[in-house]
Amino acid sequence: MKVKTQSKKVNKAWLNDHVNDPYVVLAKREGYRARAAYKLKEIDETFHLIKPGHLVVDLGSTPGAWCQYVRRKLSPKTAAGGGAAVGALNGSIIAIDLLPMEPVEGVVFFQGDFREDEMLGKLTQAMDGRLADVILSDMAPNLSGIHAADAARIEGLVELAVDFCQGHLKPQGALVVKLFHGGAYDPLVKLFKQTFHLVKPIKPKASRDKSTETFLVGVGLKNATKTAQIEPENSPETP
Repeated sequence: MKVKTQSKKVNKAWLNDHVNDPYVVLAKREGYRARAAYKLKEIDETFHLIKPGHLVVDLGSTPGAWCQYVRRKLSPKTAAGGGAAVGALNGSIIAIDLLPMEPVEGVVFFQGDFREDEMLGKLTQAMDGRLADVILSDMAPNLSGIHAADAARIEGLVELAVDFCQGHLKPQGALVVKLFHGGAYDPLVKLFKQTFHLVKPIKPKASRDKSTETFLVGVGLKNATKTAQIEPENSPETP
């Protein structure tokens, strides 16, 4: 009984914090499906990554808030204050997730496991021979609480996203991934430095203070012939 009581108190406290979270309130008002939209918004406004005409690939897209944000950036006309943009789409958005996602106008969505060759083939086919301007990865494993196991799962997902960039990202393109401070953090920063010319960490204001969640941005593939030309404004230093 004591454990159940504590659990109820924790759940009630979390629910209270969630309901009163300013980003949750803002997301509801502006029509976004999740507060995560404001994480991507800050990252994009800091590094100027997403522009009209771009091809953007969203790995781990459900519930679709990042797709909604990208949709607004690629649409010349948006619903007033709404997360779901309307009007002609100047660019392309391709998304994939294990879980179903409610449709976002203009977004090509695949439900399946990004790690499987079949789904990777469908994603590649949808790109129709084009290279992405921006690849986004909000993929995260179900954390078990076992530090070593969780670190390995996180590292594996980020490595998959980096590997996907090798054959699917433009030379000057950018990759944004979510990761967590801990055992996998330093090795993943090292991997990014080996892969990209510009590497910057960022913890958006919409990420909760208690969370170890952070994001890494990599711009300009090192194996490409040209160097990156996108410079962030007032961005943190590479760790």
